[in-house]
Amino acid sequence: MASLAGSGWKWLRTGDDMFPAMLAAIDAARQSVSLESYIFSNAGPGLRFRDALTRAAARGVRVRVLVDAAGSLSLPDGFWAPLRTAGGAAKFFNPIALQRFGIRNHRKLLACDDRVAFVGGFNIAPEYEGDGVARGWCDLGLRVEGPLVAELARSFDEMFGRADFRHKPFIRLRRAALKRAVGDVQQTLLLSGPGRGRNPIQRALRADLHRAQSVQIMVAYFLPTRGFRRDVARVARRGGTAQLLLPGRSDVALSQLAGQSLYRRFLQAGVAVFEYQPQILHAKLFIVDDVVYVGSANLDPRSLGINYELMVRFEDAPMAREAREIFGAALRHCRPVELEAWQTSRSLWTRFKQRWAHFILARIDPFVARRQWRALPD
Repeated sequence: MASLAGSGWKWLRTGDDMFPAMLAAIDAARQSVSLESYIFSNAGPGLRFRDALTRAAARGVRVRVLVDAAGSLSLPDGFWAPLRTAGGAAKFFNPIALQRFGIRNHRKLLACDDRVAFVGGFNIAPEYEGDGVARGWCDLGLRVEGPLVAELARSFDEMFGRADFRHKPFIRLRRAALKRAVGDVQQTLLLSGPGRGRNPIQRALRADLHRAQSVQIMVAYFLPTRGFRRDVARVARRGGTAQLLLPGRSDVALSQLAGQSLYRRFLQAGVAVFEYQPQILHAKLFIVDDVVYVGSANLDPRSLGINYELMVRFEDAPMAREAREIFGAALRHCRPVELEAWQTSRSLWTRFKQRWAHFILARIDPFVARRQWRALPD
């Protein structure tokens, strides 16, 4: 545990670290528990979390759970009956409807008693259990204490109160204090979602990249904007270090193909590209000099313009050092992508698939989501 102006933080590097720490925080809660997840499974850790939440509600804690209706499509509403009987509440965000199916809540958050919170990429599902090497997906979480927890809990309140997603004024949430600095040092909660206006996560990240000398990005789904690609390439061209750690195995083949369509341009600019080999990579970690971003957002059109996402930005040298250690440890399980070998290894059919994947995810998916957003009733 390290300190950051009255706050504490601890990296949780595996599902075997993350889930027990979250369950312990729920069991220790005495006032409130707010849990938000894109995917919540009715097996393995999902059952353990429901039991812990039910125990908390039974002892008088205010317990609320918010899961995304599409991400948790296989989860029946009756799964929450024990929690509701004990006095807790559970909602599905944006209940399934064809006309708004594309607008999703991809955030992951646990906040207990305004005292401790957990953020990162972990969903509540069996595939996230393990060490990310021998078993289980490779992901990353952060335990946070201090003033930032209250801000995180407040963001949950806003999402929970609008879970039915019936009215277009929900967009006003995105315009209200989206970028919040807490305490005496730079600790910024970045909230994003659909609608007009620049994405605060992308805005903050690009501002940091403009003066960066060292950039390390580990992310599951990678299809950044042209401006972001230029920013990263410029870091390498001016003599800095730019490294991308991307999935060698993915649960979304279309996303991996789309990301690979950009490799040649990055490699030609001097950006190092690595693919993680042992397991599916699901982590979201951005390190820019002594600035660290951690949370739910990927670097793709869905995270940067469609989904509701949550990232926390810390400007802190000790935290950045530990983040670079985590990145380096993952790098030992990666295969470097070399420009000449990459160019000669791809067949015409492979290049065709990569370009079509790019077109679908960078053009078609955002277009459909924007149409659905504009069609929401006033």
